[in-house]
Amino acid sequence: MQITDLKAFLDSKVNQYNRSDFIKSDPVSIPHRFNKQQDIEIMGLWAAVLAWGQRVTIINKCNELITLMDGAPYDFITNHQEADLKKLLYFKHRTFNDIDTLYFIAFFRHHYAHHNSLESAFIPPFVMLSGSEASSSPNNSTCDKAAEPIEKYLNHFREYFFSLPDYPHRTKKHISSPLQKSTCKRLNMFLRWMVRKDDCAVDFGIWNHIKPSELIMPCDLHVDRVARKLNLITRKQTDWQTAVELTQRLREFDPADPVKYDFALFGLGIEGGF
Repeated sequence: MQITDLKAFLDSKVNQYNRSDFIKSDPVSIPHRFNKQQDIEIMGLWAAVLAWGQRVTIINKCNELITLMDGAPYDFITNHQEADLKKLLYFKHRTFNDIDTLYFIAFFRHHYAHHNSLESAFIPPFVMLSGSEASSSPNNSTCDKAAEPIEKYLNHFREYFFSLPDYPHRTKKHISSPLQKSTCKRLNMFLRWMVRKDDCAVDFGIWNHIKPSELIMPCDLHVDRVARKLNLITRKQTDWQTAVELTQRLREFDPADPVKYDFALFGLGIEGGF
């Protein structure tokens, strides 16, 4: 397939799937239950982290979690008493258990005590202060030399997320980063929800520091399989560099918004035939 034909084909699939009808059967429906930005961020991240397995089960478990937090995640997290946490001790989804749940709540409480938005959790302080990549800063860590801004942001987020004293080591498996060679599918999906801006009502576009052009494709099994069949991926293994390779190919079609093609590749994957 010629590149112009492939772009036209994928654009048509974006238009088919990037619409409000997509929301109800997808984990993105969870943050769509809320209007307050902090509730959207909290349940957006949680829905993304819990997004493995059947979508119906993921949505049901997220709704269970919301109910346990009295239907108001931000208010519960910032104002709960120790006794209020007891009802969360039985929450579990696959390998995500009560220990992980309580640490997530502790992290959110710590973060929102100092910041109004979760976006700042992804931005290294020297970038936030300078408004630029500031790659020459003497305080930069090794991960700050990454070519892709999102690589720096994801590495920083994981380090920051586990900066509280006595964090449970078991919880680290739920927050990936490029340093672990992960595709970071769940976090990249969360960033897509928060950052992409359009008029289609699926993604929220409530963050402004991270640009849509910087986003990296959420590379799950459906996306990986379809992208390989369309010759958009040549790398044999599936890891962080695979997600970067795919994103760079998709930037040839739309440099300003390459991750919109997540709708096309994921949609093609779940509809069968690819």
